Amino acid sequence: MDDSQLLRYNRHIMLPQLGFEGQQRLHDAHVLIIGLGGLGSPAAMYLAAAGVGTLTLVDDDRVELSNLQRQIVHRTENLGSTKVDSARNNLLALNPEITIHCSTQRLDSAALAAAVTVADVVLDATDNFSSRYAINAACVQHCTPLVSGAAIRFEAQLAVFDFRDADAACYQCLYPATDDTTQETCSENGILAPVVGIIGSMQALEAIKLICQLGEKSSGRLLLFDALALDWRNMSFKRDNKCPICGSGSAGSVSNQAKSGGIMSI
Repeated sequence: MDDSQLLRYNRHIMLPQLGFEGQQRLHDAHVLIIGLGGLGSPAAMYLAAAGVGTLTLVDDDRVELSNLQRQIVHRTENLGSTKVDSARNNLLALNPEITIHCSTQRLDSAALAAAVTVADVVLDATDNFSSRYAINAACVQHCTPLVSGAAIRFEAQLAVFDFRDADAACYQCLYPATDDTTQETCSENGILAPVVGIIGSMQALEAIKLICQLGEKSSGRLLLFDALALDWRNMSFKRDNKCPICGSGSAGSVSNQAKSGGIMSI
């Protein structure tokens, strides 16, 4: 690192648990962020500011006025732009030293597998459960750690799945797909802006912990947040041996992805 980088990341380097070695790991890391909405916005901003060397941003949507209430990586002047272009420009303004790749296309199975393969960590910041199941399946197949967040109204959740651990549970272990599951959306139910900010920031935190091998492992734990009560609940879960994605005898392939469904979206 040069003198400018040492100054930029000085507050990180001062931390004995992270130090120069940890900052170098961040510089060498590649994080895939799928979804540049309420969750992906703060996650991308903190990862860019923290010095993660390469970010790949995936979103097929454009910036709308109703997004600006919570999607803080975008600006009023970005209205009508693709979210990935808007995010890229604003992230590079924050930290011009990082590399950002963008995709405005929904990733099919092959493209998703290719993107997951080259990433050190994947952040799922999507707003639909068919995408979440597909991302989960790809991460299982390629043993890539996954940080998943979701929020609606005043409620949110966060879970980490570290597939480098052979016994790690996956997203579908936690939320099995069924034919009668329903999906709620923020456009129908609303969302308090800081709630997604909290969870998106925590997704960035967990990504940094995974990259730098910091603190206790969060894999196998589900955090549930109630903003009105300012209450956190911490629940443990284990691998489901009958899971069609990661259970005994499963191929763990993207082709096994389940039907859409679930309980939360942004």
